[in-house]
Amino acid sequence: MVKTYGRPGRGGGVTRALDGVDLDVPEGTVLGLLGPNGAGKTTTVRILTTLLEPDAGEAHVAGVDVRRDPQEVRRRIGVSGQYAAVDEYLTGFENLRMIGGLYHLGSRRAAQRARELMELFSLTDAADRPVKGYSGGMRRRLDLAGALVNDPPVLFLDEPTTGLDPRSRADMWELLQGMVRGGTTVVLTTQYLEEADLLADDIVVIDHGRAIARGTSDQLKAQVGGERVELVVDDAAHLDTVRSLLAAVAVGEVEVEPHTRRLTAPVEGGAAVLVGLLAQLQQRGVHLSDAGTRRPTMDDVFLTLTGKRTDEAGSTDEQKAGVGA
Repeated sequence: MVKTYGRPGRGGGVTRALDGVDLDVPEGTVLGLLGPNGAGKTTTVRILTTLLEPDAGEAHVAGVDVRRDPQEVRRRIGVSGQYAAVDEYLTGFENLRMIGGLYHLGSRRAAQRARELMELFSLTDAADRPVKGYSGGMRRRLDLAGALVNDPPVLFLDEPTTGLDPRSRADMWELLQGMVRGGTTVVLTTQYLEEADLLADDIVVIDHGRAIARGTSDQLKAQVGGERVELVVDDAAHLDTVRSLLAAVAVGEVEVEPHTRRLTAPVEGGAAVLVGLLAQLQQRGVHLSDAGTRRPTMDDVFLTLTGKRTDEAGSTDEQKAGVGA
């Protein structure tokens, strides 16, 4: 798919928000879309959910062409965005019943489906309370329930756990895993790498509108390669010394976090390298509060592939075009 914004010769010219992204999601699986802010994730979701038309390429959802029959696509999908799209002056039950009416379920079926979803998402006790009194986690659960009112085979989740506390996020993950076991296909955009690591069967990393890597979590970690040595220095004055010693044995860039005094670097032969480093540091009188080796994480994958951390906001092409993340 290709999507551009702007016109040649007008102001900032043409911006390519998507530059040839190609996706294939098997039924009953989760595809995780990762990328820095503005990389093209939300534009991809907006095209697949018929909110935008691609300038080139084709897109099919549940076997339906999104350009030729957008109404049929909408009947087959559920969408939950970054912010809970609920009416806070209605009760939770009324919100879901109203959505059922929009899908022409009929008043009896809409009410029945609302009760089913309130129970599924552990909201029964709050069903008759106005949503304005709900916590953030409850609103997110209600929003996701709203995306499931028509029992769609395909579900699009655009950063669904943004702003949730760790417990609420874990509860949401458990709900999503249950839906996938029931056969739902999920396209998930997220900046929580542990979320993609846990939920996604396949992961696509997007940067500057292009898919720059694809594979399972383990495959992407293997692509980054090697073990990581992590050292935490007692005294920040020794950071430069430790950085130099670590750089001499690293097979990639040494990452330094000054506020935590933590240094991390990819190495080959992790345990042997660590033993050698500890001996050299002891000779120099450098004390550590922690030391060890570990396998690459999705954080390492993201940083290696994009050159950015997930918490680094970027003014990339998609943001300049004013189309979100």
